[in-house]
Amino acid sequence: MDDRLIDLGDRRLRVRRLEPQKTDGLERTTLVFLHEGLGCIEMWRDFPQTLCDALQCRGVVYDRTSYGQSSPWPYDPGLRYMEIEADAVLPRLLAALAIDDCVLVGHSDGGTIALNYAAHSPEPLRAVVTLAAHAINEPVCTAAIQRAREAYASTDLRQKLARHHGDNTDRAFRLWSDAWVAPGFEPMDASGRLPRIEVPVQAIQGEDDDYGSELQLGIIAGKVGGYCETRLIPDCGHSPHLQQPTYTLAEIARFVAPLALVG
Repeated sequence: MDDRLIDLGDRRLRVRRLEPQKTDGLERTTLVFLHEGLGCIEMWRDFPQTLCDALQCRGVVYDRTSYGQSSPWPYDPGLRYMEIEADAVLPRLLAALAIDDCVLVGHSDGGTIALNYAAHSPEPLRAVVTLAAHAINEPVCTAAIQRAREAYASTDLRQKLARHHGDNTDRAFRLWSDAWVAPGFEPMDASGRLPRIEVPVQAIQGEDDDYGSELQLGIIAGKVGGYCETRLIPDCGHSPHLQQPTYTLAEIARFVAPLALVG
């Protein structure tokens, strides 16, 4: 695997570039994958490579700040960590990688970060795909995160996460869990940001998602300024790309394919 640490000045992010197994020589957009709240490159498993192969696109997967093998936050981002990732970190990473045309594919927190980023109508962005993204904080989500906090304290959850996050484990878990259970926390300014999104959006969610209800899809589709399609997947929880990979892959490929060619 071609993993590199990209120095952004105040932090270093681990990045893995993906190449499609086959290509027809046409220039296509780059798929940029943003992982969930306790995720990292490895926790996507083979889904990014499979999607890149299906679309004949290059891809980039990376560990967000304080996750996996990336460096910790240089300061406490507090409750705005997803907005800061979208507004101040992702643009610098894309510039450092010389990516001037991309589709963002974000899971959970990563999907919310993708929506936050899209609100600025950035030049490189062609479309956004979200998997179990949050536009608002629902009681079902805070309840699930409270259960995760209890499991972190009383089960082997911390040890399992440490296999992926190493020295980042405690700070990554606290950053995520403390924010989501804080009184009044919202993952984004849905009413202020979503209407500014003009690129096409595909929002996917599992019908049995412990972290959010179908309301998330309705808010995203109802508020974005441009085209949006939603997919609610039966027999699926919080990770559609892992729990229903065939359907999820087919739907994303169908959505992205007409948008993928550059020029």
